[in-house]
Amino acid sequence: MVTVPRLVVAAPSSGSGKTTVATGLMAAFSERGLAVSPHKVGPDYIDPGYHALAVSSGGRAVSSGGRARPGRNLDAYMCGPGLIGPLFAHGAAGCDLAVVEGVMGLYDGASGQGELASTAQVSKLLRAPVVLVVDASSQSRSVAALVHGFASWDPEVRIGGVILNKVASDRHERLLRDALDESGVPVMGVLRRTGQVGTPSRHLGLVPVAERHAEAVASTRELAARVRAGCDLEALLALARSAPALDTTAWEPAGAPAVPAGHGRPVIAVAGGPAFTFSYAEHTELLTAAGADVVPFDPLRDERLPAGTRGLVIGGGFPEVYAPELSANEPLRKAVAELAHAGAPVAAECAGLLYLARSLDGKPMCGVLAADARMSERLTLGYREAVAVGDSALARAGTRVRGHEFHRTVLEPGAGDAPAWGVVHPDRRVEGFVQRGVHASYLHTHWAAAPEMAHRFVARCAEFMARCAV
Repeated sequence: MVTVPRLVVAAPSSGSGKTTVATGLMAAFSERGLAVSPHKVGPDYIDPGYHALAVSSGGRAVSSGGRARPGRNLDAYMCGPGLIGPLFAHGAAGCDLAVVEGVMGLYDGASGQGELASTAQVSKLLRAPVVLVVDASSQSRSVAALVHGFASWDPEVRIGGVILNKVASDRHERLLRDALDESGVPVMGVLRRTGQVGTPSRHLGLVPVAERHAEAVASTRELAARVRAGCDLEALLALARSAPALDTTAWEPAGAPAVPAGHGRPVIAVAGGPAFTFSYAEHTELLTAAGADVVPFDPLRDERLPAGTRGLVIGGGFPEVYAPELSANEPLRKAVAELAHAGAPVAAECAGLLYLARSLDGKPMCGVLAADARMSERLTLGYREAVAVGDSALARAGTRVRGHEFHRTVLEPGAGDAPAWGVVHPDRRVEGFVQRGVHASYLHTHWAAAPEMAHRFVARCAEFMARCAV
């Protein structure tokens, strides 16, 4: 049973202020000495970076064991509804409070899939009360009808309070409060219409923390101050504590090690730094549990791979922003190419795919793949279902996965002679590359839903390590 107090921060639509409120609440409660577990509904990689920053206090971890607590995703499409409770329990272990930021509007989920992957579904799976953030900038009495509609739409979704955002004046606040008095949903906070906190955006999200750490720290502190000033933290904490016990068992990355006894642990280098910020915390945990030593490196600054590297994971990010710098690091590009050509297992997603290409916007990349990438005006975004076309270091032929695409680049060609995936929904096509030990694709996947992929990858790294020792 999980008894961690918890809140879901939701809104009628995107742009209402969910991230402002959720991040501010995480920071404000952390500053009070509470160990706060941060979560995000959906596949978003960027908001969890701000959440992780928010639950530290001046950069000092506020978590059990003194370690930084990562922001974690709860994605019922990619991982399945059955894993939401266990993944939440894993992330929230040892915490005093969990704050879950929703995605889009409260009832918006995967296209054409009903409530699947919606904030409402996750709130029900977690038995968590919802705080509805309402952009009140262009309404007064109508706010009561809006809140009543959201509160009554699904009786299983418990909307326990409202936070009014972008309120213009004292008079505007009185009108809103008077209207909501008859709704039965209490007002737990009012945030005035002010200048935007310095959190610049790119595509459909914020610029990642790793690209602007000092500014992000200042922004997070400002959000905490706004939430402290405008919200009833005691009432919100009481609402969180009203969540009933959750009958679930925490997800565990542990399992049978993929490395045979006595063979040593292969070193798997994982790309990080400002250019490669998209990753799920569970991936590193799965690789470690399977028997690997995971070592981070920064392709912008490190001219060598970590000593003894026998496998490489290059996740997503915004490499196009740093294409000149990535290209200029010729020693590392050469080291990556040599490792891949030697047959080492390499798992690359989205940004990693572009880094392995011949070029990105005309700048030389690693040249592992016979493909060239360029920025485009079109944003490719959405959930996907796919099947592994053939065997690779990451998946057996026929392995079915659910994933997500998010990029504004085009790769030509989009698939190699041996594609990584056959996409079966929402359209049918092949994409990505499998060659030697390389598995490279635009598709982001969540390995918690398919832990055998992490185990297979570590096993292949161990085999490569054994070949290198001969």
